[in-house]
Amino acid sequence: MDTTDQAYRAERHYSWPRAGSDNGESQASVEPRTGTAPPRSHRTRSIFGYEWAPAALFLFLDVSFWALIYGTISFLRGDAFYSTPLQFFLVDVLQLGVIVQAIFIIGGYSRSTETRSLTYTAEHILAITTALAVSSLLIYVAATFDQSMKPSRGVLLLSFVAFLPLSIFYRRAFAGRIANSAAKRAFLVIGSGEVATEFYEAYQRSSNRQRLEFVDPDGQRLGERIAGVGSPAIEGNCKDKLANLDHHYSGVILAERLERLGRDLVENLVRTQFHSARVYTLESFYEAHWRHVPLHAIDPVWPLQMGFQLARSSPYHYLKRLFDLAFSMALLVVFAPLFAIIALLIWMEGKRESSSDPIHGSRRPIIFRQERVGRANQPFVAYKFRTMLMNSPKEPGDIYTKKNDPRVTRLGRWLRKLRLDELPQLFNVFRGEMSLIGPRAEWVRCAERYEKAIPFYHFRHLVKPGITGWAQVNYPYGESDEDAIEKLKYDLYYIRNYSLTLDAMIVLKTVHTMLFSKGR
Repeated sequence: MDTTDQAYRAERHYSWPRAGSDNGESQASVEPRTGTAPPRSHRTRSIFGYEWAPAALFLFLDVSFWALIYGTISFLRGDAFYSTPLQFFLVDVLQLGVIVQAIFIIGGYSRSTETRSLTYTAEHILAITTALAVSSLLIYVAATFDQSMKPSRGVLLLSFVAFLPLSIFYRRAFAGRIANSAAKRAFLVIGSGEVATEFYEAYQRSSNRQRLEFVDPDGQRLGERIAGVGSPAIEGNCKDKLANLDHHYSGVILAERLERLGRDLVENLVRTQFHSARVYTLESFYEAHWRHVPLHAIDPVWPLQMGFQLARSSPYHYLKRLFDLAFSMALLVVFAPLFAIIALLIWMEGKRESSSDPIHGSRRPIIFRQERVGRANQPFVAYKFRTMLMNSPKEPGDIYTKKNDPRVTRLGRWLRKLRLDELPQLFNVFRGEMSLIGPRAEWVRCAERYEKAIPFYHFRHLVKPGITGWAQVNYPYGESDEDAIEKLKYDLYYIRNYSLTLDAMIVLKTVHTMLFSKGR
């Protein structure tokens, strides 16, 4: 068995983080995920059964209620800063555009987003707050050139304050109906072999609640169970099922090799993709629904495929470096007092503990330095605030920080939870060794170990490492080789979807992580 197969086998035993697992969240009442299809005579369905319906509904409600709120508050407060109705309209549209973009980034228009979760609520609040800051910046910068385009600050603030709870309310109100409508339809999975079985097991561990129906294109396993007792039965009549997609299925998933499908079926799937419903490969399904890339779906030339946003000529590659320079300089200035306070606290704690318990070692120096791997496998020295004992006992080969690790100091535990121990890495960002956003900068010893054990691990070095990143905000702190495999899936997703939108989403999730102390 080659290393790719080994990684895939390992992948099957670890579950993905479930959306909507927060305490206090309500769960939609859904049908059990079995292979039994709804009656074929059921031809009518709710408007929510259409893929586009939730996005269209929420967009309509956002536009309508924002226009109503902003117009009403402007009228009641007698906002007379606009000289013409056109200027009022332009400012209103600008703010609405920023709001829609912010909500889109956090998945507020996606039918698969659990809008009743505490996580989504926190992200929605952060998104609207960010939209207020961005739109205010744009408006008042423009107002320096034309004072007649400057709206009342009170109107602006009150409009966002009123819109925030309302936009959360109607998303929560419709969430149950959207979930129930989706649960009545299934995904049609074409395939009945080992790959299809492994996909079913992965799907069972996920947060998805729609049913799966499996169809054998050759008809060799009709009536058998895809994964033993309790799993869906394998069906036939693939052609008839594809002809009735609009009434019964949300999409088609290919879990079979193309050579087994046949030319006629492939042509039928192409027509389906363009005229009826979306056809997913396994990789595209993982990316669209679970936001990571399965290791078994890639090969050594994976980065050469079409569709990658990451390229030497990508304008965002250079724009991101400008962002890194500007924001790292600004943050170093803003956080300068915090740097001094943290450094003083670490020094005081180290002095106190080294005098009372010299056996377990000192906590100094204040700044921890470690050689890490950067872009193109170039090593560099990363800086962090020290959060662990320097000379504490350590098992041979132990390269991970465990949960409740005794080597972590009391102050260090809080610094890690709030991610404040990462602040000195802003110097690495300023120097160009790191970015604000990217895969975690791994210790050289860890990287060497992973590259020997995990296939395609070196792909994560196609971009600069970051202080925060897609894997960091979606998966807990790694403390095993298996965790490294899971995190790599998210890093590969980031590399494939490298964009301003994804970076903005990571920023919002990072703020959420810091506010709710989810670091380790």
